[in-house]
Amino acid sequence: MPRFLSLLAAAVALSCAAPAVATTYPLTVTDTAGQTLTLKQEPKRIIVQDGRDILALALLDRENPFGRVVAWNNLLKKGDNATWQILDTKWPAAKKILDMGFSDKGEVNLESVIAERPDLMIAQLRAKPALSETGVLEKMKALNVPVLFIDTMQKPVEDTPKSITLLGEVLNREQEAKEYTDFYQQHYRMLLDKTASVEPKPLVFIEAKAGLGGLDACCFTHAHVGWGALVEAVGARNVGSSLLPGPTGDVSLEKVISLKPDVYIVSGSQWASKNNAAVPFGYNVTQQQVDAAFNTLRTRAGFSEVKALRDNRFYGVYHNFYNHPYNIVGLEFLAKDIYPQQFAALDPNRTWNEILSRFTTIPAGTGVLGAQAPAQ
Repeated sequence: MPRFLSLLAAAVALSCAAPAVATTYPLTVTDTAGQTLTLKQEPKRIIVQDGRDILALALLDRENPFGRVVAWNNLLKKGDNATWQILDTKWPAAKKILDMGFSDKGEVNLESVIAERPDLMIAQLRAKPALSETGVLEKMKALNVPVLFIDTMQKPVEDTPKSITLLGEVLNREQEAKEYTDFYQQHYRMLLDKTASVEPKPLVFIEAKAGLGGLDACCFTHAHVGWGALVEAVGARNVGSSLLPGPTGDVSLEKVISLKPDVYIVSGSQWASKNNAAVPFGYNVTQQQVDAAFNTLRTRAGFSEVKALRDNRFYGVYHNFYNHPYNIVGLEFLAKDIYPQQFAALDPNRTWNEILSRFTTIPAGTGVLGAQAPAQ
């Protein structure tokens, strides 16, 4: 087993063995940025820099994940409106919460946020440089508002359960956090057990947001973060990891064709973009719509020369799993796509529904989260 997977497996075992205890304050924690924070009391008025992290809060404040949130960046409404509609229907008061920005570029109306009297800010680790450069972190420090960095993208498999555990401690929801992280680790352990011995390791190209910029755009991907890290976490070789100088970037279609990946995977969602030709994974989508989008993507110039497509090893998955607290479902879709023989009986949709029903009160809804392209 590769060293990364061995270390991760050891962390899984230790995590599952740790008993849950109630939080006492003052509380000192170390976040995913390595900074030490002390909270004098349980946070009651929270800022959420990346609104998608409301799905992490849904695992902890299960009756109402918006209950403590006084300001957020509603990225769900901007990039996955079908999910936002599910949440808005269940918790209609959420639409009244201040939607103030806090983008990854650090853009925010600080005065409006400060007026909400926050006692904690939760932010994604990837946004730390921008929040620092624009003075947001300095301002929060001056106001004695702790900024807690969590991570579901840079090290998604290692840091997602770590982040849920951290939030559970900070928010006095340690039992709820442990219930979910135990589930997460058990499911991931099953994936490792079945993939560790597979040789040779399959070569995978994952085109993130395929079709978002129209049919002429190709091929944006991730290296050792996001989708690239998730591909590597199930033991496969990720094309982007060996080619990109940074965490994300473009690889030419000609290069992809020459490398002959065993599997080609696209990520897609229901983006509100004029040129969007992505596979519309998510809520309120039919299999017929997904199949039609796959067939449209196939018409891109030169795309038919990709060996994986000719071999009917063309798949797609819900884009937002790349930095999602429920990314174990995305991992299961990847495992099933990359290792069809080993995971013929695996049902990631069942895992998704079990997460929602056991650990949240989010309605299940209907839709498509992952699929294989229709055979040609």
